[in-house]
Amino acid sequence: MFNLINEDGNARIGVLEREGRKVETPFFMPVATKAVGRFVASDDYNLSKADAIICNAFLLFLNPGLETFEKFGGVHNFMNYNKFIFTDCGGFQMLRDNLLEETTNNGIMFKNPHGKDVFMRASKTMEIGEKIDADVIMALDCVLAYGKEKKDYEEALVKSHKWSKQCKDLHKTSHLLFGITQGGTFEDLRVESAKAIDEIDFDGNAIGGLGIGETNDEMYRMIEVSTPHLNKNKPRYLMGIGKPEQILECIERGVDVFDSIYPQKNGRHGMMFTFKGRLDLGQLKHKFDKNPIDVDCGCFVCKNYSRGYLRYLLKKDDAVGKRYLTIHNVYFMQEFMKKIRESIKENKFQEFKEEFLKNWKKI
Repeated sequence: MFNLINEDGNARIGVLEREGRKVETPFFMPVATKAVGRFVASDDYNLSKADAIICNAFLLFLNPGLETFEKFGGVHNFMNYNKFIFTDCGGFQMLRDNLLEETTNNGIMFKNPHGKDVFMRASKTMEIGEKIDADVIMALDCVLAYGKEKKDYEEALVKSHKWSKQCKDLHKTSHLLFGITQGGTFEDLRVESAKAIDEIDFDGNAIGGLGIGETNDEMYRMIEVSTPHLNKNKPRYLMGIGKPEQILECIERGVDVFDSIYPQKNGRHGMMFTFKGRLDLGQLKHKFDKNPIDVDCGCFVCKNYSRGYLRYLLKKDDAVGKRYLTIHNVYFMQEFMKKIRESIKENKFQEFKEEFLKNWKKI
């Protein structure tokens, strides 16, 4: 299921596999929350060389509903994407006031904009995940916003660990099941949660509840205290992190899997990622520029369109332009992760990190 290939310090390269699908770690997943991204779809993820994406199982359960996935034979067939698909359990939706009703010891009551409110318990999480039929299901967890009191996180851990164990006990299929650690920015709670989740013996372990308001130093410290207690022979997934500089720091601390809307959102607004730095396409100096976003980039967009044309689409707020700009940034992230993997194979991760960060500025 997961095989380590090489370690360069705490940075690791490996292969995650499920029923014939393979993806090399570390990897970054663009977001296809509802089996589609904003302005991009399955063929665009393929154009962008994305080997894995993440959808939200809870939102897909609300619409189009489980019957759709049963009729189509799963989410891969439904959206015509045949590479790795992760599905989030929906616990993160607890941070959205328009969805969260209340939390009990047995689960989460969510508001349903499409009908009756939904009570998510471990059994419901597993039913939804198995019928959507992605490659990776996330166990149900209890997520709190940043800045709560310690007692709040302690109560959330009790719920998370209980629900996680229930999900594991109910897991009878070939889908990979990942557990999620929590604990806010309290070191002792993070250690406690990492030990508890690791002991349940999931197929992989995720670090949740970060990237939601804490400082970078706080986030890195929580990873540092968590990873020593998470089985090194299983993938470690940091949920919701997508800034390249953060990814490098987290890989250095032993993380293998990432996802975030960050590159796609930046692309839609004209902030283009390149290995020479971040290019603000909205600047007037690009109006008549016949060059691609990046002359060294092999993406579909850079092969076909100029900065001047793409800036024109950006300024007229055109949906096609948003698609093109998103494709470029998603492609960049895949190339970025590929270069990271190559550097780890060659035991040159630190050299790559230092060189990349030296150039990672606005141009």
